[in-house]
Amino acid sequence: MLESQTGYELEQPSKRLSFHEFGAESAKIGREIADSYERYHIHVEEVKDVDPLPHRFLVKVGKVGLAKLLVKELFTYFPKFDVILSRPCTYGVFSGPLGGFAPRPKLCVGCLRCTVQHPDFVQVLPNPDLFEIGDSYTTPGHITAIDEEARKGMVPVRGQGYRGRFGGPGFDGMLTDMSEIVRPSRDGIHGRELIGTAVDIGGKPMHLSFDKQGNLSGQTPEMFTIQVPFIFDLPPGNLGSESLHRVLEETSRNIDTLTCIDADSVTKLGLDLPNVVPVLDISNASQTGRFPNSRMIEISSWDRDAFEQARLSTDSIIGVRIEFVEGWQDSLTEAVRSGATVIHLLANLHGEDSRGRFVTDLFKEAHLLLIEQGRRDLVTLIGSGGIVGADHVPKAIISGMDAVALDLPVLFAVQGRVNGSMRDRVEVSGSLPKKFNHPWSVQRLTNLCGSWRDQLLEILGAMGIREVRRLRGEFGRSMIVKHLEDEAFEGIEGYVGGCS
Repeated sequence: MLESQTGYELEQPSKRLSFHEFGAESAKIGREIADSYERYHIHVEEVKDVDPLPHRFLVKVGKVGLAKLLVKELFTYFPKFDVILSRPCTYGVFSGPLGGFAPRPKLCVGCLRCTVQHPDFVQVLPNPDLFEIGDSYTTPGHITAIDEEARKGMVPVRGQGYRGRFGGPGFDGMLTDMSEIVRPSRDGIHGRELIGTAVDIGGKPMHLSFDKQGNLSGQTPEMFTIQVPFIFDLPPGNLGSESLHRVLEETSRNIDTLTCIDADSVTKLGLDLPNVVPVLDISNASQTGRFPNSRMIEISSWDRDAFEQARLSTDSIIGVRIEFVEGWQDSLTEAVRSGATVIHLLANLHGEDSRGRFVTDLFKEAHLLLIEQGRRDLVTLIGSGGIVGADHVPKAIISGMDAVALDLPVLFAVQGRVNGSMRDRVEVSGSLPKKFNHPWSVQRLTNLCGSWRDQLLEILGAMGIREVRRLRGEFGRSMIVKHLEDEAFEGIEGYVGGCS
């Protein structure tokens, strides 16, 4: 028997085939292989909220004004009761049993039609309760978007009307180059053409060596593949509960990615599995042998001795977590020179280093540093911090990352809440919903991943790119708003520089 790279078994022909027989047989085999191929897909299913977010708007109706309007309409349109009883809202805000006397603000989308028609007694105001969730970086807008994505598993539909200046802080200061958006050459969502979102975890040697018999000799690739360019990071602060760890494990297994869990919890919960990445403190680096089934193990920071101890005790890939603090460049260089093939770079939850630099610049610096050293393909770079929107994933990859790690989006996908600041991952204090349910939570998190993957496919298709691996470090496929504004307006009197 012959075995193809796809695992499809091919029978040896019983006789020498003619040219035409060979063509027919090849076509038959091709059809059989195509029919057996299963395209990667994340199964999404809409689920209900167990702890709904505060609605976006407050609807206030003056009851006296409404009563006067109804009396006026009664005399004007009598006996056309269908007109008299109609409600001036397409979305059903005034369609309850008591109509406008008891409006339903959770249905309001803020179109303001009612206030335009009846400004004397109808008001639509922002709900202050909504602004109490989130912080200056992870805004209520981010949280409501994550909540919707986790509930439906679909790409959110948003109006694209111009509402002010383009750009903004953080990832909003980068625009992606949709060069094929007028005529997308790829359509990976609807199945007409495949767009790959798989990434490799591990290192590739710069060259392969073969002996005289043609067998591989010397260093060989040590890597494995995950189907999406994002993994689940350690839950920040006090959120690392047993129930959340089990949700992360099952979800990562279902969608074929990884989840980072502290080593003690892995042992306690019996989660030594290929999709789980135990995270060991450097003082316990020699205990990597406790996890024979893990494909990758991370140590909490860079230490040469700890790294060597970790490697001696296991055949798994050893990743190194490096925070963006003073001297991180030296730690990165030393770790890669010592043989580390996975580097997990960590900013704070606002996507900043200890000096306030944002991750787009930090990721780019790390990427270019390895290129200058001729070691970029020897290592996989995973970035954490500040990833709270679906568009942040491709922007981080453009900035030089192979994959990103999700932290706060996991919490908001299962409708958890955070009290206080969400800047320092160690100091985060939050809680899971009281009705936290395992199957429900797994589906919510799966929905979020499905939605984010579909949005990634849309961006790749609009760029004309059919493989997310090709997006890594493609700085030319991005546009920095500050640079565009400087280029357009520099030299004009009164212009003081692009947005920060």
